[in-house]
Amino acid sequence: MVRLFAGLSVLFSLFLGWIIFSADTGQSNLFFELIRHVPYGDKWGHLLLFGTLTLLVTLGTNFKRVRLGGFSPYLGAIAVAVIVLIEECSQAYFPQRTFDLFDLLADAIGILMFSWLSYLIEIKRQKIHTE
Repeated sequence: MVRLFAGLSVLFSLFLGWIIFSADTGQSNLFFELIRHVPYGDKWGHLLLFGTLTLLVTLGTNFKRVRLGGFSPYLGAIAVAVIVLIEECSQAYFPQRTFDLFDLLADAIGILMFSWLSYLIEIKRQKIHTE
């Protein structure tokens, strides 16, 4: 099952790469058109896309954690957060894009929410394996 989610992580990352490339080059696509018709669609998109990536990477790394002081976040969440930070800051170098702190906030909320979902799945999985 871990391999399946690792593979889905790669595929979803490629999809996100295409979305980001389209935005960076000023291209439009079906997803951008759909988002324009949803209130706060851009923010919902950030939350759901990077949240989903967090979940897939966390499952694909079998809930691997890293120790940061007294805190042990999922490796997948940390990896996605670093990528998100780099991607959002890189927007300053593209004339079609602008850095938006609220996009970064939506990304962070998605990462946190889907990390929590990962935690619930991990707990459920542990419970099933101990019964």
